[in-house]
Amino acid sequence: MLPLLLFLLAAAAASGPAAAQGLPPLPIGVNYGANADNLPSPAAVATFLATKTTVNRVKLFDANPAFLDAFAANAPAISIAVSIPNSALPAFADRAAGLDAARGWVRDNLAAHVAAGANVTLLLAGNEILGPTVVPDLVVALLPAMRRLHQALQLEGLPQVRVTTPHYLGILAPSDGIPSNARFRPGLDAKVLAPMLRFHNDTGSPLMVNAYPYFSYNAQNLNYAVFRPNAGVYDPATKLNYTSMFDAQMDAIYTAMKKLGFGDVQIAVGEAGWPTQAEPGQVGVGPEEARDFNAGMIRVCSGGKGTPLMPGKTFETYIFSLFDENQKPGPIAERNFGIFNPDFTPKYDLGLLRDGSSASASPNPSPNPSPKPSPNPSPSGGGKWCVAKAGADATTLQNNINYACGFVDCKPIQSGGGCFDPNNVQSHASFVMNTYYQANGRHDSDCDFKGAPASSPHHPPGLSHGNAGRLILPGLRHILLYSCLTPMLLAMHTH
Repeated sequence: MLPLLLFLLAAAAASGPAAAQGLPPLPIGVNYGANADNLPSPAAVATFLATKTTVNRVKLFDANPAFLDAFAANAPAISIAVSIPNSALPAFADRAAGLDAARGWVRDNLAAHVAAGANVTLLLAGNEILGPTVVPDLVVALLPAMRRLHQALQLEGLPQVRVTTPHYLGILAPSDGIPSNARFRPGLDAKVLAPMLRFHNDTGSPLMVNAYPYFSYNAQNLNYAVFRPNAGVYDPATKLNYTSMFDAQMDAIYTAMKKLGFGDVQIAVGEAGWPTQAEPGQVGVGPEEARDFNAGMIRVCSGGKGTPLMPGKTFETYIFSLFDENQKPGPIAERNFGIFNPDFTPKYDLGLLRDGSSASASPNPSPNPSPKPSPNPSPSGGGKWCVAKAGADATTLQNNINYACGFVDCKPIQSGGGCFDPNNVQSHASFVMNTYYQANGRHDSDCDFKGAPASSPHHPPGLSHGNAGRLILPGLRHILLYSCLTPMLLAMHTH
């Protein structure tokens, strides 16, 4: 039995740390804006992304020839999404001359760069035409322009380039945040979005949305917004519990599309991100929050996890943004969404560097493990695990999770994390309670979780009534049952 146990522990050690840090490096797209005076050259950017990162897509905000030439010469494998300005759309929509105008734009702005090696795969007809700022003439022109552009690309020998347009989430009607209640805004649903979805369905292009939980969060729902452990939002119609606002937003879009009969159309994320700096005193903005949100989004969109209503799917996604843009107008946050510094060092660790060295620039991923750590702990529970009692109620366990996650790293139980599944409060509580127990010296009292006085230096105070934790001496059955805890056991035996 002992050799088998040691073999299982060694195998778990090989996989455990990776699970604790999240999934292996995953491909993702980035928005590459240049409204700044301190950025490296387009050629240097293209070379860096192609040779040093797992970034496999970029979204450009115009058809700047310097950028297209740089990617053609230095990063031909990276897919490029090119944006057309809103003001150009009415010319393409014209019934008499629109197709000629679209063909001329494609010839003048894309064809030569694609021939030289630029891997253009998406053409974006404007940006957020349907709101928040609505220009009626542009709304009327949008779909006809998309159709002309699609025709032009076919005629100019670029059939691989798909056509879409990014939307803000306000295309959804106001609702209570429950995904199953989502629908598109009246006036847009049947007249604009239904024929647009038919265009996407017919041409194989995605509906693109700019999904920003950042613009919907507050101090109370911050954890829900940045993929941190939380009680979640329950959808009674689907019986699904959402622990991520991003997942809920994606499933709301999916639900609205499905209600119009187009649930098979792919969804792409044109922009999503979190700033590292905002107005003084604003809660929930910093490198840690930005890292947690973007890492969670990458796991959902690129890791094959998908969302509760779209499990196992991946989504073409572009993080906003590659760099901070110090000349952008507006609030401080608008200038601080970047994930890399101008010298190509990461602002925080997202695991996007091929050599893995991005971790050196990350913020401290784990707070101090205890509010009052013992200077010379005398473990009374060496070799034991602390797991949730089978009879503990869900509210008690969730309270324990909320408390302990203030002192230990809970990323593995976040959506997409290595220990997120099985997704139930019992399993999550066992992981968090054991992490807390191990970090605080493995005193038996560290597993009580029963609301002892705050004066107790080793006990989590003010949690719940009744003991919610139990200590076990793990054997093979426990290793199989609590596989996410196994690397901790190995660590105990190596100290």
